[in-house]
Amino acid sequence: MKELLKELILIDSSTMEGANQAVEFCKQWLIEHELQPDLIENNGYKMLVCEIGEGDNTIVFNGHVDVVSGKKDQFVPVEKDGKIYARGAADMKAGVAAMMVAMKDLRNQKLGVKIQLQIVSDEEIGGKNCTGYLVEIGYRGDFVISSEPTQLGIALQAKGVLRLEVEVTGKSAHGSRPWEGENAIVKAYKMYEKLLELPFTKESSEFYQSPSINLAIIAGGEVFNKVPDRCLMSLDIRYLPGQDPDSIVQQIESISDGKVTVGLKGIPVATERDNIFITQLKPVLEKHIGGEAVIFGQHGAADTQYFAAHGIPAIEFGPSGANWHGDDEYVVLESLEKYKEILIDYVKTY
Repeated sequence: MKELLKELILIDSSTMEGANQAVEFCKQWLIEHELQPDLIENNGYKMLVCEIGEGDNTIVFNGHVDVVSGKKDQFVPVEKDGKIYARGAADMKAGVAAMMVAMKDLRNQKLGVKIQLQIVSDEEIGGKNCTGYLVEIGYRGDFVISSEPTQLGIALQAKGVLRLEVEVTGKSAHGSRPWEGENAIVKAYKMYEKLLELPFTKESSEFYQSPSINLAIIAGGEVFNKVPDRCLMSLDIRYLPGQDPDSIVQQIESISDGKVTVGLKGIPVATERDNIFITQLKPVLEKHIGGEAVIFGQHGAADTQYFAAHGIPAIEFGPSGANWHGDDEYVVLESLEKYKEILIDYVKTY
């Protein structure tokens, strides 16, 4: 498993071409280990599906091999102090490697459940072309484990995504006489401060103190000596399970005299604690970690959202690591071995 992970890391999968190459590599590895993956392509993005077992229920193992960009040396794995440092080590080639090896170890065993491995190549840019596509054409299963790094905790929930742009208009004037104009950039920022006081920002839930609001881009102005008359404000809002994104947009529109355009709307994930798949996983996890399972909610979104949109219970559950998308990304090897064994033992409970 460790060598498989290192080989996966060596593929710079921060581009579509590189991510497709990583999927092809996974396909070949699975074939060499007596599994029968199907390669699927959509809009130029490659993905694979591989199934073993039998029974009335299907558990989906879902993982992505695409990564965010990194420095050249980050694509050379470094093993040190029980960790592997590299781009994609934690997010999430380690989880993918563990799922692949679990499939290999389980392939000849009599299982009471179907296991469907899905390896995709576009999660970091939204997942619509791969997991979103697979779900739409019927690869859904009854329960989904996404092997994102979670420190071996179970992430039952994830915030929804709402990306929008607000166009704010002002009045131009000479830069030496700003009082004769209306500065659209200043006006936009004042609106942002009002936005932070809207009712939806004050709501909380079991796992979250509040929604997340990021003023991601602010674009306005042309030259030093002119008061800007237009500003475009881009917002990345992560809203809570149970909140209505349309209501959030309406609240924002109520404090804006400009155009509000929604660019992306992704639904939250809210899998129930007492779901039968969770109650069956929890004791297996607790046996391996020697303590109580950590149940929590993720702030970011993952491909689990596409399953949740169809009412399919989905969780993020993966090995331990840190600094994903950062310079010193790493995965803890002991947790990776433990994670693989948890997956295998969980499947055997059916």
